Amino acid sequence: MALRGKLEVDIELKSNADKYWQTIRDSTTIFPKAFPHDYKSIDVLEGDGKAPGSVRHFHYAEGSLLAKSSKERIEAADDEKKTATYSIVEGDLLQYYTKFLGHIAVIPIGEGCELKWTAEYVKTKTDIPDPTIVKDFAIKNFLEVDDYIQQLA
Repeated sequence: MALRGKLEVDIELKSNADKYWQTIRDSTTIFPKAFPHDYKSIDVLEGDGKAPGSVRHFHYAEGSLLAKSSKERIEAADDEKKTATYSIVEGDLLQYYTKFLGHIAVIPIGEGCELKWTAEYVKTKTDIPDPTIVKDFAIKNFLEVDDYIQQLA
């Protein structure tokens, strides 16, 4: 079994690309309020929480199968292209993966949008499973964001 891997998600969403991207970019404040079942809080530890170099600390809700907490650093962000890259720099996930890098792209399609999410990872050992639980959480989250935006419309 390989130590390195990649997961990919491609979802078509109803929300306007600009609104969806803005909600993702404002996740530090929106996610804990809109999705308290997933996020207890998200704290900005360094930077503004949006710019490259910013570090955010995610505290997940009780009973989370994903992790209790994680710190992510924003590696790149481009509001014009609606793309962002982040890495997990601390937290439960790093017990299993020495590297976890996520990339999000929001692409306008008609009145809606397409979301592409890619995660690159390196396992700590070959018998560690692929992080499909992270992928499933991401898909659920992306769909919940779409529903949240639709309810505001």
